[in-house]
Formats: sequence, C-alpha cells, structure tokens
Amino acid sequence: MLFNNARVSEEEQVLKPSFVMSQRKRPSNTQSSQSKGARPSEVLPGDDDVTFTQPSTSQVQKGLERLTPAQVDLKTAEVVQFIFVKDQKKIPIRRADIVKYVVKEYRNIYPEIMKRVACTLETVFGLMLKEIDLKNHVYILINKLEPLGEDLLNMTPSNPKTGLLFVILGVIFMKGGVAKESMVWNTLKKLRVDPGERHEDFGDVKKVVTDEFVRQRYLEYVRIPHTEPIEFEFHWGQRADTEVSKVKLLEFMGQLHNQDPQSWTQQFRDATTVPVSQR
Repeated sequence: MLFNNARVSEEEQVLKPSFVMSQRKRPSNTQSSQSKGARPSEVLPGDDDVTFTQPSTSQVQKGLERLTPAQVDLKTAEVVQFIFVKDQKKIPIRRADIVKYVVKEYRNIYPEIMKRVACTLETVFGLMLKEIDLKNHVYILINKLEPLGEDLLNMTPSNPKTGLLFVILGVIFMKGGVAKESMVWNTLKKLRVDPGERHEDFGDVKKVVTDEFVRQRYLEYVRIPHTEPIEFEFHWGQRADTEVSKVKLLEFMGQLHNQDPQSWTQQFRDATTVPVSQR
C-alpha cells in the first residue's frame, strides 16, 4: 500500500483518506463481474437445528453414565478440530453443523461436550467461543489475547483483506453506523480499488465485500426499502461488533487522515463509551 500526504477537505473526510491502495489489478470482463451479482445478506438458516432439543441436566447425566471418559474426551477433541477448520476461513460455526457432522449420536451429552470444548479453547489456546446469534445458535472464535485491531495501524501487504475490511468498517462507523453501497464503492475507487475490475490482492472485490465479509459476519449487506433502482447499504456485522475495537478503528482513521481522533467528537464519544452490558 502506498501513502501520500494529500490534505483532506472537510466534506470528504470520510470518503477520501490520505492514502492509496496498491494499483496492482488486472482488467476483468465487466459483463462477467456483473453477471455474478451480489446478494444481500441473509441470516444463516438453522435447517437441521429444528430437530435438536437441548437435553436436560438429567439426560446429560444419564448419557455420561453410558460412556467412558475416553469416549467423551475424544468427541470433545473432534469438536475442537471441527471448530478450528471452520474458523480458518472465518466462517461462523452453526450448532446444527456441530451436532450433525461431529456430535452425532452423542447429542444427548451436547451441553457437556461444549462445556469441555469451551474450557479447552480458553485454557489451551486462549480463545473464546462466543454465540453471536442466539436464535440460530451461531458461534465465532475470539482471540482473547490479540483482538482484531491491535496491530492494524501498521498495515502490511501480508494482510491486505484485513486492511480493506478496516477501511469499509471505518466508513460505516464515521457515517453513524450505516453507509450506502455507492459510498463504499466510491471510497474504494478513490483508493484505486475498483469493484468493477479484478484486483491482484483481492481478486473479485465486490464478491469479497458482499459475499466473503458478509458470510464471515463482519458486514451486513441490506436492501434499502422502496428504492428504484434497488439500492443496498452496509452495516457492521455481529463479528465486527464483537471483535473490532472502535477506539483502534478511530485511531486507524486518524492516521489515514493525519488527524487527531478526538477531533471527531461524536465518533470519539461513541468509541469510548462502554456499553451497559460491559460495565
């Protein structure tokens, strides 16, 4: 990524950060890009979860009596491995998938297995399994030692997608939590990342933003009602709310704009206000 020292006008403080992303991109077939299209995000369905009923304490106890400690330990290790495989691509983990593909006939001791899984993840790996969707029982892994945002002020070519994500989250945050799709694309174009062209680092930019980041729950891509032609807007996703430090994000934006983060009074207040649930 390349940085420059261009000054930012007051009305463009969100849309025109004082740096430019790498221009390493290849022309793509515009018609092909358009044909792929972008879909608005939908809640991950709990297709198979409707058949699963959380067992009671007595049912779990009876189930444990029929199994050896080694069997329970092995199943716990299998679930941990399954979670790691899913998390490699930052794909949220559904309870339905854990039960269907790993727990299987051990579902009557599911709560005990997950309790042991959570303990293993925390004590051995320093990770926390957090439920981000209570309705559909969707989980993500959070690194309790190094939350996202701790080292992003020093963006490097080794994490270009993370830099791209942070820019988009920054635009949304600076605009009060909602940013129209057109604003996001215009911002990226100013950084020489055109959603209509294939980029060497990101590939299909539009697909990365509206599909990959959405599936990972970093972004929500929502249709704006009563618009013709149809328009969409971006919101922060559940994973971003959980993992991303708004203070670090504001510091990041301040560095991009060569501006003191506290000069954005409202955003600084939002970033430093501790939610009631966390007090």
